Amino acid sequence: MARHIDIGTNEETAIVEACKVLSDGFPIALPTETVYGLAADATNPLAITRIYETKGRPRFNPLIAHMSGLEMAERHAIFDPLSRRLAEAFWPGPLTLVLPLRSDSAIHALATAGLDSVGIRVPVGFAGRLIGAFGRPLAAPSANTSGKVSSTTAEHVADDLGEKIPLILDAGASAVGVESTIVKIEDGELRLLRPGGLAAEEIERVAGRKLLRNGAGKAAIEAPGMLASHYAPGAAVRLNATEVNAGEALIRFGDAPVSGVEAAAAVLNLSPGGDLSEAATNLFDFMKKADASGAATIAFSAIPEEGLGEAINDRLRRAAAPRE
Repeated sequence: MARHIDIGTNEETAIVEACKVLSDGFPIALPTETVYGLAADATNPLAITRIYETKGRPRFNPLIAHMSGLEMAERHAIFDPLSRRLAEAFWPGPLTLVLPLRSDSAIHALATAGLDSVGIRVPVGFAGRLIGAFGRPLAAPSANTSGKVSSTTAEHVADDLGEKIPLILDAGASAVGVESTIVKIEDGELRLLRPGGLAAEEIERVAGRKLLRNGAGKAAIEAPGMLASHYAPGAAVRLNATEVNAGEALIRFGDAPVSGVEAAAAVLNLSPGGDLSEAATNLFDFMKKADASGAATIAFSAIPEEGLGEAINDRLRRAAAPRE
């Protein structure tokens, strides 16, 4: 069973112990401002293999390489002027940039799924300090079984992967609650590969141009979170519900009326006041709580497709997609 260390009271111990485990080639559960990550040395093929095996993740699905700062990132990726502007504006923070991989980068091909590009992010706070102490980038997908609901607390990680990993670092609940936004600059165009914890409007404001969404011709897996079915609880998921059926769990947003509430197996509200940031923070935790109610279906009321609502709806559509 995984050992737990509370970062709030033992940060120095947490860094020392984490560096030992990472140096031995094993993954750890690492808290970030987005979600908890399953982190391992991005330069060590055995460590990366253990990430895929622990999650049950397809090896064609690339991993994000987390850096301590822009200086470390520049040693592994080539920045064009617009990518640099976005990095300087939003790092550390919930933005991942997909960039050309430097030919001399030590990031192993297993982490990039053999692509000539790499997704790079600089996380806020403790995670960045740990990476700085470790001295090498960390590959870190979300700390959960592949395709399932992402973990936003150490308890979520322990329930899912606690018997498979040696160390869980606990920093309480993740502040953002959904994974990072992933963008790529290609042929002078700015493409959104995955909506996430940084609203597209904020990126467009700094970039001075519109983000292009993926079309039918851009269906290749270039970054995490692009699989059609993902972020799924055990229960089926039904979207844009205006009524709830007997025995279903209901997850609401705001004060929009939903009929049949009295027959629901559980009722949760992502944000009674209609705050999309609060809703994003609560999303995965509430999905897990609704799933634990035993309901066969989780019904979600409608969520606006704006700001962080784009990321929330992206996760919900993938959770509701047919499962293979």
